[in-house]
Amino acid sequence: MAAHIRRRLRKGATTTAVAAAAVAALAASQAPAATLSEGSGGGDPQAAGEDTASAGTDGAATGNSPYYTDLPPLVTPDKPGSSSNLPAAGRAEAGIPATILAAYKQAEQTVATTDPTCRLPWQLLAAIGKVESGQARGGRVDANGTASPRILGPALNGQGFALIKDTDGGAYDGDAVHDRAVGPMQFIPSTWASWGQDANGDGRKDPNNIYDAALAAGRYLCANDRDLAVSADLDKAVLSYNRSTEYLNTVRSWLSYYQRGTHEVPDGAGTLPTTPSTPVPTLPGPRPGSGPSVTPSPKPSPSKPAGKPSPSPSKPGGGSTSPTPKPPTPPTGEPTPPAETFGSLENAGTGPLRATAGGTFDERVSVRARNALGAPLAKAPVTFTVTGDTGTLFAGGKKTVTVRTGADGTATAPELRAGEKAGEFTVTAAAGIGRPRTLTYAATVTARQADAIARTDDKELVATSGEKFTDAVTVRATFKDAVAPGVAVTATMVKDRLGVIDNDKGPYFEDEAGKPVRTLTGLTTDADGKLRLPDIHAAGDAGTYLLRLTTEGGGSIVVELTVKASAETAPEEPETPKATETPKAVKP
Repeated sequence: MAAHIRRRLRKGATTTAVAAAAVAALAASQAPAATLSEGSGGGDPQAAGEDTASAGTDGAATGNSPYYTDLPPLVTPDKPGSSSNLPAAGRAEAGIPATILAAYKQAEQTVATTDPTCRLPWQLLAAIGKVESGQARGGRVDANGTASPRILGPALNGQGFALIKDTDGGAYDGDAVHDRAVGPMQFIPSTWASWGQDANGDGRKDPNNIYDAALAAGRYLCANDRDLAVSADLDKAVLSYNRSTEYLNTVRSWLSYYQRGTHEVPDGAGTLPTTPSTPVPTLPGPRPGSGPSVTPSPKPSPSKPAGKPSPSPSKPGGGSTSPTPKPPTPPTGEPTPPAETFGSLENAGTGPLRATAGGTFDERVSVRARNALGAPLAKAPVTFTVTGDTGTLFAGGKKTVTVRTGADGTATAPELRAGEKAGEFTVTAAAGIGRPRTLTYAATVTARQADAIARTDDKELVATSGEKFTDAVTVRATFKDAVAPGVAVTATMVKDRLGVIDNDKGPYFEDEAGKPVRTLTGLTTDADGKLRLPDIHAAGDAGTYLLRLTTEGGGSIVVELTVKASAETAPEEPETPKATETPKAVKP
């Protein structure tokens, strides 16, 4: 009979009265909380074709932690209709604290915008909230919707519960040894790390805040393209929250009850459930009148604080099978959430990255992180890395920096300082763990520029062939009338003033080996924008020669070099011919 009733409840086809009565009958029979067997498939993400990555530890958002098993009354709160038709003095069980109710309805509206095909009803969130935390302990929340004090489940230490070792360093649950379910919707930290939301706009994803937790629960239930208006999908969603048939039946009962009508009550005035589902050890041998190995769920003491119970499993004669867990030490400061699951990483408006050597880039690299539903992802770490040999670094002299996203999901890297070497490099932004999302930006460092270059004096440059020019050529480069330091200058001997034709004759420079060269590169201006050219050697025939100097940025100047003939090469004076002597007559 019980199995038959369970099947009817899973199909969601019974009325509220029948459903409630049926589950009440199950509870009265003292049947133990049944966790789905490996072969059942109903709540097993793999067996049901679900994505295990989205289903939390062991396929459950709560880690299969305890929950309340109280059922709605057999009498429906009112005839079918909207909550506005219900009198304020309606049944206490139908009343939902004002802030809690507002959070559920806000979550329904938000999900309807981002995932309309899910068709999430707020009453499902209310049903889960009732079973998980008694609507945040009857609405004990502050003005921002944060539970006060925090709602923490028992340590999931394998002693009567699942064994889940710490995944958050105690940031959410105050326990650095084992995880605990946290907040009004009782997320375990590892699931919250992937599904946490900031629904109240305070820049934090807080599992103890009912607005954040309700939206996270709504999106979790809608995972894997579920349509919650379809009974089978709704069952999968609820079972992904806690893999227990009793849990499914209890949530189903409250869902149907709330769909019949509910009303708002003041925060702190909600009705608290009393019966926990904490599993107990199976006693050896059959118990009289209860069938083989059947044990009842323990009842909490009336003086036990409201909220998620954390009793240790009972043993015969009272006592406990394990020590009572110590209250967790509240974490200090703002918790640092674990790495988030990313949906995408996109450019947040970064423009072209170009700068002159030694200068600062006007643009800063900015990215936006989004979750799988396209919503901005806050407080997510993004690592920016410079790759290349231009010498460019982030402010502070670092090649790699990590920045967390803000409330709008954006992260902006520090400003870039260009190196002295012109060329191209890349900036890569990476976020996410396991399968990180990356964006790569191309950037360019251009050489320092000068749009004008001129001699610092007007001395005539004259040298005798075979000697050096005694006066050095000194120039100053400027850019927009300002001194241009570090500008590259090229010096070339040319035949024409336009510098179109190089000259392979006449004056020359010497390279490091002392060989003649008529083009010099790699020359740069000093801090004052000045450049003194190396020695110039005069050679060739006497005459006027041209030296052209050009800069990056378009500056140029042509300098005249005059070569005079040396004394050794001067033409000799013609000798005066001697008088011709008259040959003497030869005597015969």
